[in-house]
Amino acid sequence: MANRDALRAFQSRLASRLQAARTSGVSASWLAVEAGESKYLFPLGHAGEIFPWTPPQAVPYTEPWFLGVANLRGGLYGIVQLSTFASGSAAAPVQSEAARAQSRLVALNEMLEVNCALLIDRLVGLRGVEAFTESQAPDGDAPAWLGHSYTDAAGARWQEINLQALSQQPQFLSIGA
Repeated sequence: MANRDALRAFQSRLASRLQAARTSGVSASWLAVEAGESKYLFPLGHAGEIFPWTPPQAVPYTEPWFLGVANLRGGLYGIVQLSTFASGSAAAPVQSEAARAQSRLVALNEMLEVNCALLIDRLVGLRGVEAFTESQAPDGDAPAWLGHSYTDAAGARWQEINLQALSQQPQFLSIGA
C-alpha cells in the first residue's frame, strides 16, 4: 500500500513539474540518447517511461535486433536493440556489466499502442531546438521514421527518430526472422 501511495505522489509531482515546464516556456523537445556509435533524439510526446536494464526472455526465430520480451512494471514489452535495428548490421557484442549499468529501456508512449521498449546505451538528457546550431532534412531515400539530423555546438550529429512513424513500419513490426 505504501508503494502505491509513493507512486501516486511521484506521478503527481511529475505532472506538476511537466505543467510548470509548459507554462514557463522551457522548450525541451527531445530525449537525447546514445545507442551504439550514434546519438538520437526521441520526441518527448512519443517516448514513454524509462526503465533500468532488465534482461529480456529470448524469443526464438526473431530478427537479431529483437532481444526478446521483458516484464516492465507488470506489462509485457518487446525489447528492440536500437543500435542494431537502426544500422541494419549484426547484433552488437554483449556489453560488460559496467556498460550495461548505464543502459536503459525507453518504452514507446502508450498512445502509439505498441508494447515496445528500445534498448539504448546511455541517456544524455533533454534537448531543445536551441541546443543545436544546424539542422538538415532527411535524404529522400531515408526510412520514413528518420527525422531531421541536428548538429550541436561541439559538432556532434544527432538523428531525430519519429517513434510514431517507427511504430507503424512493417519492418519494425515484423520481428520474425
